[in-house]
Amino acid sequence: MKISLIIFTLFLLTSCQINRQEKQNNYTKLTSKIDSIINENRFNGVISLSTDSTDIYSKAFGFSDLENKVKINMNDQFVIGSISKQFTAVLILREFENGKIGLNDTIGKYLNEINQPWIKLVTIHQLLTHTHGIVDLDKALEFKQGSQFHYSQLGYELLARILEKVTGKTFKRLSTDFFLHYELKNTFHPENKNYKHLVKGYAENEKGVLEFTTNSFYNYVPAGSFISNAEDLKKWSELLYSKRLIKQETLELMKKRYATRIHPIFETIEYGYGLLFKNKEENIQIGALGYAPGFVSTCYYYPQKNMNLIILGNNTKSLNNLKKTFKVHTEIMELIKKTKPTEL
Repeated sequence: MKISLIIFTLFLLTSCQINRQEKQNNYTKLTSKIDSIINENRFNGVISLSTDSTDIYSKAFGFSDLENKVKINMNDQFVIGSISKQFTAVLILREFENGKIGLNDTIGKYLNEINQPWIKLVTIHQLLTHTHGIVDLDKALEFKQGSQFHYSQLGYELLARILEKVTGKTFKRLSTDFFLHYELKNTFHPENKNYKHLVKGYAENEKGVLEFTTNSFYNYVPAGSFISNAEDLKKWSELLYSKRLIKQETLELMKKRYATRIHPIFETIEYGYGLLFKNKEENIQIGALGYAPGFVSTCYYYPQKNMNLIILGNNTKSLNNLKKTFKVHTEIMELIKKTKPTEL
């Protein structure tokens, strides 16, 4: 009996070792393909691919300061563009869970200082999904609320103002407290000057020369100007998709298709609450790209593979053709999406 048990135990240990080795070999194949994409394209920034606590790929390329040739590293911070919308959406949904906000509430319930008739028509849900029609606080709606999609930064700024009214805190204070509570120690509202490792962003001029960009924070913070790094964005995805930030049913609302857009990079894409995905791919590849002057970023989750992909770049090139600007990002995304779970 003892001999049989020993043999069985040895068999299990050997099987586990073989499985681990096979998985490591598959990871090596995947990382080699990512290296090939990088080698074929000039990329400046950091790339992180992980599953659970395992870093599959974690590399930094190029410089955080081109003029002084300061090498970039994995802990450096970037302006993350529209990935910021996930943060704002989650803050809204947490207040929804607390019973302080209704997704079908109109703006006028919270922001009665805006002197427009549409505050009694446009809902929080429509702000979250870019279907509100607001183009200016002093103008009529561009279209009837809820009838069309028009990508809007202003809508997320209004969500932040609603949060301020509901919580009694400034959006800077609210977001800072939130990040600290979840130990996202490298994620900042830009007015919180505690960040110390923000890289310089560079944009290509008309002559094809990269120039330091001074307007990286031109956008509304709730829509596109938060600062973070690869480690924190990886942690953010782990928190979000493990339902530690919001409940399962609330996460399902966030992942639901509400509107379709013809996107400059993805062509046809579906929108949830701060999250993007192809039709019927919310359980395959879901997340967001981000752009700010000098910065291009990616934060995507692969549910079937339990993988998080973070790409943060600080050089923006070919801005007349965003498919080229995000070429490294989208090629790596497509590579991971096409890799079968059984190959990992």
